[in-house]
Amino acid sequence: MQIGENTSGPARRALDLEDYLDIARRHSAWIMGPAFAGLVIAVVAAFVWPDTYISSATIRVVPPQVPENLVPPNVVNPMSDRINAMYQTISSRSALTNIVNVYNLYPRDRQRKPMEDVVEGMRRSIRIGGVTPIGDTGPTNAKSQLAAFQISFAYENRILAQKVTADLVSRFMTENTRERTTQSVLTTQFLKDQLETAKKDLDQIEEKLSAYRQSFQGRLPEQMAQNQMQLNNLEQRTSNINNSMARVSQEKLLYESDLRSMKTQRAALAPSPESVVQRQRNQLLDQADRDIIMGEARLNSLREHYTDKNPDVVQMIGQVNQLKRVREKLMAREQALESADQSSDTPKRADPAFEREQRVLDANISRLEAQLKAKEIETEEYRKELGNVEKSIKVSQERITSAPASEQQYGELIRDLSLSKVKYEELNRKRSQSQIAEDLEKRQQGETLELLDPASLPQTPTEPKRPVIIGIGFAVGLVIGVALVGAREARDSTLKNLKDVRAYTQLNVLGSIPLLENDLVVRRRRRLAWLAWSTACLVGILIMTGSVFYYYATKV
Repeated sequence: MQIGENTSGPARRALDLEDYLDIARRHSAWIMGPAFAGLVIAVVAAFVWPDTYISSATIRVVPPQVPENLVPPNVVNPMSDRINAMYQTISSRSALTNIVNVYNLYPRDRQRKPMEDVVEGMRRSIRIGGVTPIGDTGPTNAKSQLAAFQISFAYENRILAQKVTADLVSRFMTENTRERTTQSVLTTQFLKDQLETAKKDLDQIEEKLSAYRQSFQGRLPEQMAQNQMQLNNLEQRTSNINNSMARVSQEKLLYESDLRSMKTQRAALAPSPESVVQRQRNQLLDQADRDIIMGEARLNSLREHYTDKNPDVVQMIGQVNQLKRVREKLMAREQALESADQSSDTPKRADPAFEREQRVLDANISRLEAQLKAKEIETEEYRKELGNVEKSIKVSQERITSAPASEQQYGELIRDLSLSKVKYEELNRKRSQSQIAEDLEKRQQGETLELLDPASLPQTPTEPKRPVIIGIGFAVGLVIGVALVGAREARDSTLKNLKDVRAYTQLNVLGSIPLLENDLVVRRRRRLAWLAWSTACLVGILIMTGSVFYYYATKV
């Protein structure tokens, strides 16, 4: 009921539930219209939006077949880093372009977009799950646990989604093998190059050290102790030679004394009776015995200080043997003379003893002269040897007193040589280990990827969520309708019912006069409203039916 307009602008009264119901009744078309339009738009969008199927596969990381404590791997990048690196390679423009062309993906997008945009859209459709442990997650070594990751691809065709996922899995496994083998080969080659460089450095240092040793041969720091020991030995040898020369001199004096005595006896020799001759024979034998005893005493004295291979000992042994042979000759001659005297039938000479004693004295004189000559030769040899030893002593003293020009340089060369050897041996050991690890990777016995779950064939789409889209569209339309009604009601300041009249006029209402309108106009208005609503609902239903039919007609 409309009585008039309230133009004074008083404060609006508070609305109750009856007022809200009256507003909804009066503006039902404004509420249901946007709600129905939102429903139609949501249904069309939900069924025109193509389905998106996600096919996924799981790849397991298989640990090396040979324990790491036996053959350490030379590819130690974490699995997550290697997966990211492999993903960058597989998701490159060339690789994805090849997959798009092979499986004829995104035909509509390729007609209206450049290939870079198509590839970027495909890259967003590929998902790589993180590396996760499988199996027992108890307190075990993390390296001993198996790990796996997922590869998924979203596409509107579920069969092509499965094929592309399988292709991506195959590329991942191939790329993993290629990458590990390549990294292993590059690591081994790097260690080989480093080993060759270390070998060249070691050879150069050895050449420098060898040249240094040749320049300061005999004067190196480690040879000082050897030179000092050699000098001590030479000085000891000098002392021994001097002692030997003194001994030879004493022996020469003894032999010269004996020789003078023999010559005196030879000069004073005259025929004598038989008893005198026999006594002289015995004296010669006694002298030979004394010489042998004296020689053996000297020999024993030398053996106390030297071995039998010492030249002095060898010479003394020869002299003792010579004295024994002389004594044996004297005894044999004496026995022969006695036998001849006893068995001879010829008349004896005037004085045979004189003649034998003369021969013995001559033999002794000859022997002593020979021994004196031998002693002179021995003394000369000792002098020569002493001269050589003194020269060697001077050389050793010069080596000791003349130190190398730079002992610090020699120490640095020794230190560099030691460090180079350690570095070379360490690189050689690492290169050998890397070579074994490379052979292991080439045999595919290292860490590999194994297909745990093959690419799945999705049965239901993951996108779009049609009930959610339809519900959201209807709710949005309903909210828009309520907002429009609220706006219209806020702008309308007319009195709608008796409550408004009492509230705004402060008058008592005794009665009300209904609004009288032409019946024909009212019926025409209602028919037009029903016609508009029927047409809108029919068009909306047809549009929704067409979108549903399009969806199922194009669904694979």
